[in-house]
Amino acid sequence: MARSKSVAARKHRKILKDARGFKQARRRRVKTAKESLLHAGQYAYHGRKLRKRDLRRLWIVRLNAACRENGLKYSELISRMKKANVEIDRKILSDIAVSDPDAFTKILSEIK
Repeated sequence: MARSKSVAARKHRKILKDARGFKQARRRRVKTAKESLLHAGQYAYHGRKLRKRDLRRLWIVRLNAACRENGLKYSELISRMKKANVEIDRKILSDIAVSDPDAFTKILSEIK
């Protein structure tokens, strides 16, 4: 008859499998691997929030640079867009500013 393996062994294998790529005891010992995985999950969760923040900051910096080339400030651009009811978000605007500066200049002339 085959030897039955414990549930704990299965859980430990799963933890050690997830801890591949970690260094030293963090990948070999179950207790430290489990703790490291918990922290890694927390860092990953927080990093997903930070990525959104960083991308928005990048879009704003790009827009500000493109606006200043056309003699306008970023804050003025946003206020004029709201007054003119132009509803293009920062992501799309910055993409237009980087990839097609002529189209961005046309958008600015519409806002002015």
